[in-house]
Amino acid sequence: MPVKKAVMYGAGNIGRGFIGQLLSESGYYTTFIDINAEVVNALRERRDYPLRILSGDIHTDLTVKNITAVSGLETEQIARAIADAELMATAVGANILPRIAAPIAAGLLQRFARGGAPLDILVCENLADAGPYLRGLILEHLPQESHHWFMNNVGLVETSIGRMVPLQTEELRDGDPLRVCVEEYSALPVDSCAFKAGIPELKGIVPFSPFLFYVERKLYIHNMGHALAAYCGDYLGLTYIWEAMETPAIRDIVQNAMLSCADALSLCYNADRQELYAHVEDLLRRFGNRQLGDTVYRVGRDLPRKLAEKDRLAGALRLCQRKNISPMGVMLGIALALRFSGETRPLSPERTLTELCGIGGDEPAYAGILGMYRLACQKEPFEKILKGFSSTFN
Repeated sequence: MPVKKAVMYGAGNIGRGFIGQLLSESGYYTTFIDINAEVVNALRERRDYPLRILSGDIHTDLTVKNITAVSGLETEQIARAIADAELMATAVGANILPRIAAPIAAGLLQRFARGGAPLDILVCENLADAGPYLRGLILEHLPQESHHWFMNNVGLVETSIGRMVPLQTEELRDGDPLRVCVEEYSALPVDSCAFKAGIPELKGIVPFSPFLFYVERKLYIHNMGHALAAYCGDYLGLTYIWEAMETPAIRDIVQNAMLSCADALSLCYNADRQELYAHVEDLLRRFGNRQLGDTVYRVGRDLPRKLAEKDRLAGALRLCQRKNISPMGVMLGIALALRFSGETRPLSPERTLTELCGIGGDEPAYAGILGMYRLACQKEPFEKILKGFSSTFN
C-alpha cells in the first residue's frame, strides 16, 4: 500500500476524473471528501473506481485504486485526514469554496498543533486568483496565533485544468455509477512559485512561472474557443460541440479567433508562437471528440459568468485590443451569446455589454457587437455578419 497520503476535496468530475487518477498513479493513498452520500459510501466500500479514457473511436478502461472516502459532514474525520496528508487538492466549484474553508482550517490547526509540517493544496477551481481567494477564506477560521505559520507553511497552488470531462450521462456511466469518462489529455500546469513543501512528484504536473500565462492561455484560448463553438453551434441549431467542429464555417471562425488570442498571448509573455499554434490545433481536435458527447447547451450556459468582464469572451476581446489584433471572432462570440437559446437573459443586449462585459457605449467594439447581434437576429450567414464589420476591426 502506498505510504504517501493525499486528500482530494471533491469527488466529482475533476476530482475523480482527473486529479484522483494522477494521485493514484503517483503512489498516493487518497481520501476523497464529498457530500454525495451515494458516491462516498460506494468509494469507501469498494476502495477503487473505474475511469474510461475516450480517444477517437476507442476507449481505454482504467481502475483508480488505493482510495477511501469521507463524508463532507464528518468534520472530525476531515480534519484528521488533512492533518495526516502530504498533499491536498480541491475541486468543488468556486461557489462551494466558502463552505469548505472551516473544515480545512480545522485540519490545519491539528497539523499546527503537531508541529506544523508544510502542506500544499492544489486549488483546481475554474476561478481567477483562486489561491488568494481560498487563502482569505481559510484565514477567517484560523486563530491569530496560527496565521504566521499558515502563511509560511501552507501553499495555495493555482492550477490550470485542461482535461475536458463531459456531463456524465447514464450511457457514459455504462452500468457503473462511479465510472467517469474523460478525454486523454492529462497535463496539469501548476504555479511553481506557490509551493511550500516542494514541488511533488506528481504524474502530469507542469510547474511554471509566471503562472498567469497558463491562466490566460486556458481562459482566452481554450475556454474562449469552446464557448465560441457553442454559440456558433446554437446559432445553427446544433446539439453537440462535435457537430459544430465538423461544420467548416464554425471551425474556421473558432480557429481564427483562437489563433488571434494565441498571437496576443505570444506578444504579452514572449511565448513561443508556434507552440501556441500547436496548442490551438490540438484543442480543435479535442473539441471534435464525438465520444465526449459534450453539448452546445452545457458549454454555452451560465451567461453571467461566461460574459463577465474578465472571463473568456470579454477578457479575450481586451487581450486582442491590447496588442492591436483583430478581435472579430471573439466579438461574434459575444454577439451570438446575446441571443443564446439555452437560457433566459435578464438584461438587454445593451446593458449586458456595458454592465456585464464592461464594454462602454462609446467604444467601436460596442457598436460592432450590437451590429453583429442585429444581423444574427435576422439569421444572416456568418460570412455576412463578419464581412459587415471586418474593415472596422482589421
